[in-house]
Amino acid sequence: MKTNRLEAFSDGVLAIVITIMVLEMKVPEGASWDHLSAVLPKFMSYLLSFVYLGIYWNNHHHLFQAIQRVNGKVLWSNLLLLFTLSLVPFTTAWMGENHFEKNPVILYGMNLLLCAIAYALLENASTGSDGKSSVIGSALTGKRKEAASVVLYLIGIVLAVFYPSMGISCFIVVAAIWLIPDKRIENQLKK
Repeated sequence: MKTNRLEAFSDGVLAIVITIMVLEMKVPEGASWDHLSAVLPKFMSYLLSFVYLGIYWNNHHHLFQAIQRVNGKVLWSNLLLLFTLSLVPFTTAWMGENHFEKNPVILYGMNLLLCAIAYALLENASTGSDGKSSVIGSALTGKRKEAASVVLYLIGIVLAVFYPSMGISCFIVVAAIWLIPDKRIENQLKK
């Protein structure tokens, strides 16, 4: 199978996820800056999650530029990724609504960790579908950023139990690591 339908479906789901997330932010009932500052935690939560969804969309796009074939494992792995990403609006809203308290930050970190695991499974399924010597198989060697992300998510989740702001800081660092798209795939496609 070609990748066109999978890419279009994934793009549609991510667009809906982002739309749902922004709809969770309610307009303040007053016109003063104080009223606006009341929604600042929700906006900050939204901003972080928007960056994450953008990172996943960007890397998903790069991944499927390198994949030649799609099989059942790739389809199911992609659905798992979309499922974990579809939970982001809920965890984002809970965290923002509760001003980054412990339990919402822990759940948010667990959601991010599940997204990372699902993406890693999608990468593995893609490599299995095309083969180790394919463009994607050659590109996805050495997974330092992936490993560092998982470790930082775990540290962030544990830190959030005692210091939620430090947990959020770990999640921000992971986002910063991934702001630049995965160059391994771009470099392999240029060869």
